[in-house]
Amino acid sequence: MSLRVHGGVDVHGAPVELAIVGGRIAARASDVPAGAPLLDASGLTVAPGLLDLQVNGAGGVDVTSQPERLGELGPLLARHGVTGFLPTVITSAAAARDGALAALAALRRAPAPGAVPLGLHFEGPMLAPARKGAHPAHLLREASAEVVAGWSRDAGVTMVTLAPELPGALDAVRRLVTAGVTVALGHTDATYDVAREALDAGASVGTHLFNAMRGLHQREPGPPTALLEHPDAFVELIADGVHLHPAVLRLAATAKPHHFLLVTDAMAAAAGDDGDYQLGPMAVTVRDGVARLTDSEMIAGSTLTMAAAVRYAVREAGLALPDVVRAATTTPATMLGLARVGALRPGFAADLVVLDQDLRVTGVMKAGRWVTPAA
Repeated sequence: MSLRVHGGVDVHGAPVELAIVGGRIAARASDVPAGAPLLDASGLTVAPGLLDLQVNGAGGVDVTSQPERLGELGPLLARHGVTGFLPTVITSAAAARDGALAALAALRRAPAPGAVPLGLHFEGPMLAPARKGAHPAHLLREASAEVVAGWSRDAGVTMVTLAPELPGALDAVRRLVTAGVTVALGHTDATYDVAREALDAGASVGTHLFNAMRGLHQREPGPPTALLEHPDAFVELIADGVHLHPAVLRLAATAKPHHFLLVTDAMAAAAGDDGDYQLGPMAVTVRDGVARLTDSEMIAGSTLTMAAAVRYAVREAGLALPDVVRAATTTPATMLGLARVGALRPGFAADLVVLDQDLRVTGVMKAGRWVTPAA
């Protein structure tokens, strides 16, 4: 498909002129054949497609307990501006992870429309019992070569969240990084020194910073400080007004302007209604848009969409639109080492989202084809 996009602006307010040929952004408008469709984006903002690296589920689908429904997430997430995502498997039995890997392989053989899975994110089972959050305690495991055996980028495991203070965790970090896996620190009660040691061993991300981890104390600064001061570490932030106060969101974004990224931590109720849902083996009740374990007040993921996260970060937290969009596009692509994704540049994939003046999605394109046609 060939297409020209003009008349709109990018996130910096500069005029947009895009030529799209064969699923990629071309260098010159003349590369588009005569008579190709033209999108007049006047009054709209054109941005790269959004990337969400922590999606436990959405639209009634739970990745951990229903991996066979993984293909349903692509079209749904695309309606909210997402063109690539990491389906996330929470702490579970090995069979659940195997099922998700099988579902991912099947989807790669026969892709579904919409947002594309970028591999899997295993959040657990190597997590700290004291910081387990909404993860089932009886399925937590200490880190070992046996637990991570076969986990590699080639096998479909793109990212793993673990607690670095567990016995064997630093060895697991090294094994995973060697296998091409991005390792994140999360659900951890680690000290500052242990977190630094894990970063030195190859870990490079903080999973939903400040949530489910030892907090910042003046005499024990903990993982948040280790992650925020490390020059190469990335930090994930959930911009929903529930997980983080807007001032905390601003603090982290200011400290790591090119290394913070937005994630949703969405569970099955995302883009849905209040009610009862599953998060892996855990029962979750959603009231007033907030997901909590049914038998406690523990927050259990979010009902957030990436488009809503972008709006919140700009409108409520007061961050600049270019910084927010970068945190939902270029930064996650850089963190995962994705080639030619996450920016509107010649040679890059023609993945884009069109936003109105209220930052609401009016159109989404994946690889040069409209998933949600621009209005």
